[in-house]
Amino acid sequence: MKKIIIAGAALLILAGCYNDKYNKLYPLPASTTCDTTTITYAADIAPIISANCYSPGNGCHDAAGSSTSGYNYQTSISVLQGNATSGALLTDINFTPTRGHNNMPKNGTQLSACDIEKITRWVNEGTPNN
Repeated sequence: MKKIIIAGAALLILAGCYNDKYNKLYPLPASTTCDTTTITYAADIAPIISANCYSPGNGCHDAAGSSTSGYNYQTSISVLQGNATSGALLTDINFTPTRGHNNMPKNGTQLSACDIEKITRWVNEGTPNN
């Protein structure tokens, strides 16, 4: 009986001393950071708008779709800036349930948190055309 107790105690001590690198055994998931330190229309905002607002097959805010939506973002940044400064753009992309606003992209999934953060930063900076 003593041998079993001693063997059990030794096993517990050895198991408690197991010291592999914890971060190697259990790595943290790769973090996805959203860099909003410098937002420009050309590099950050235009690609989001292009992919989600007037991409092929979506066409809500291109020349053809503007007859229905009333807004053509493809050729005129000023129309997008007007919707941004009025608050409509942020309300729509945040899926805020407000009368007279629609969740955008229409019939699509909400933009990523990073894309929303970039657009919000751009709006808060005064919607520069840079």
